Amino acid sequence: MIHANVKEIREAKGISQSHVADKLGMTPQGYRHIEIGNSRLTVEVLKVIAKVLDEDVSVFFDRKLTESVIERIKGGIESVARG
Repeated sequence: MIHANVKEIREAKGISQSHVADKLGMTPQGYRHIEIGNSRLTVEVLKVIAKVLDEDVSVFFDRKLTESVIERIKGGIESVARG
C-alpha cells in the first residue's frame, strides 16, 4: 500500500522516477523496485521521498489521505488551466 501511494502521488505531481532516484542517490531502476514493492522502503528513504514530493510522510500510510492529496493536485491543475 505505501509503495503504491508513493507512486500515485509522484505520478499525479508529474515527477519522474529518475528525479526521485537522483535525490535518493540511487539508479532509476533501484527506485522503480521501491515503488513496485520489490525493495524494502525504510523510514529514512520515505522521509526523503516525502520531501521531494513536498508532502507529509503520513499521507503514504493512509489510502484516504493519498486520495485527498491526488484530488488536491488535480484540483490545482484544473484551476491553473482555467485561470
